[in-house]
Amino acid sequence: MRKTIILFSLTLFSNLNVQGQIKNKKTCETLKPEFGTILDSLKVKGAILIYDLKDKTYYSNDFAWAKMGIIPASTFKIPNSIIALETGVIRNDSVIFKWNGEKRKFKKWEQDLTFKKAFQVSCVPCYQEVARKIGVKRMKNYIKKLNYPGMVFDTLTIDNFWLQGKSKISQMQQIDFLERLYFSKLPISKRTENIMKDIMLIEKIESYTLSGKTGWGMRNEMDNGWLVGYLETKNSVYFFATNVAMKNATMDQFPAIRMNATKEAFRKLKLIE
Repeated sequence: MRKTIILFSLTLFSNLNVQGQIKNKKTCETLKPEFGTILDSLKVKGAILIYDLKDKTYYSNDFAWAKMGIIPASTFKIPNSIIALETGVIRNDSVIFKWNGEKRKFKKWEQDLTFKKAFQVSCVPCYQEVARKIGVKRMKNYIKKLNYPGMVFDTLTIDNFWLQGKSKISQMQQIDFLERLYFSKLPISKRTENIMKDIMLIEKIESYTLSGKTGWGMRNEMDNGWLVGYLETKNSVYFFATNVAMKNATMDQFPAIRMNATKEAFRKLKLIE
């Protein structure tokens, strides 16, 4: 019996791939071509992935895309923030990032920002400063501790590895990480968890609460956009990860595309009106 158990364990370990970080749970995958129609109407390629916790079912227009590793861009601000809070690099969400007066990519970054606001406006220079203060050793230790997969960096890339380079995470893995955060399964303090849930809040109305983080990077010479998070309704919670790609995206259109596509997918599943 012992030999059988060991053999099974070794076989299981040997079959791990890019999805190997996702915990073993019985789930279904249901193809939703209408999600693809949503993306086609917005003139983008990609996949919308939604996980229904009650039914243990993933819905997507393209599961191959949803299981593909892609650079996390600013969605990495979620684990980066957690690590900053856990290490004491950031004391609380009111800590101020002082603007040094230098020109930045976006006007909204050219001001003093609280930690909470820096997260919500996705201030890259602020989080590069955070990553440098955390340092390579602590970053590696905490990424392993949090079981956040696919990050590749060293002393030269500590402040940009989530924006360029070899770091990759799939939509499936994003949802797994968010689910563990939501259900207090990460090895972090309750204080850190509560701060994260507060700064991740995007929209709250009577019928639902939407929380998450956006990301914008480059992949195969195309703009690549993320929106990951969770939707809380009166009946349940749904985890989602949208990843889309288009050429020559602009600030005027790309953020809206990610949000509009995701919300329309929610409507197709009758999660929101």
